[in-house]
Amino acid sequence: MIINHKYKFIFIKTRKTASTSMEIALSQLCDADDVITPIVNEDEAIRREFGFRGPQNYHLPLRSNQSGDPNRRENGQFFNHASAAFIREHVGKEVWRKYFKFCFERDPFDKAISRYYWSAPEPRPEISTYLDSAPSELLSNWDLYTIDDQVAVDFIGRYENLDEDLKRIAGKLGFSKELKLPRAKGGYRKNREHYSVILNAQARARIESVCAKEIKAFLTHWREADKTPNP
Repeated sequence: MIINHKYKFIFIKTRKTASTSMEIALSQLCDADDVITPIVNEDEAIRREFGFRGPQNYHLPLRSNQSGDPNRRENGQFFNHASAAFIREHVGKEVWRKYFKFCFERDPFDKAISRYYWSAPEPRPEISTYLDSAPSELLSNWDLYTIDDQVAVDFIGRYENLDEDLKRIAGKLGFSKELKLPRAKGGYRKNREHYSVILNAQARARIESVCAKEIKAFLTHWREADKTPNP
């Protein structure tokens, strides 16, 4: 995640939506007082190669977890996939209200396949077997950008329209640099066939159950994108 004070934005990092590439690109816009959370070593290496700022200002004062929020970390830090609720609590009402909050989402069926290739150990089980046992939070991003089941961000870009939506964000916030996304975490998925070919009925039923809320919210967009299978 990133909190940028110059351009007044908060980037909430969702899972399997090219958000690491987005986070690396956004780092070049950051100054010394902005918040940038750590990413894995191989991706930090990419960020260093570009000469962009790395992790900074993500430590928080220690406090007891009286709310029972599972997203709160005992070590008192902003963290990679911090939820909207966690961020709002720690940045304060004024910053949360004034800053432009955005994230990206992806067709849940395609996202589930990406998760499978990223997380399932070799030799990989059948994808339906993996999805049946995968924790719901690894398959759904809904709780990251909603609070009390209501969308809590100002803009949700679509993975399927990544470049176009990034340009919309850049235009709105007046970025001084053109952002080009590096390729991070892009080499894990081997099968690029359309999800209708890869997923059987059992796998699709699992995704439809876990991701019911985002499917309902974004169904029209995803079905339009679905007319052209992903390369």
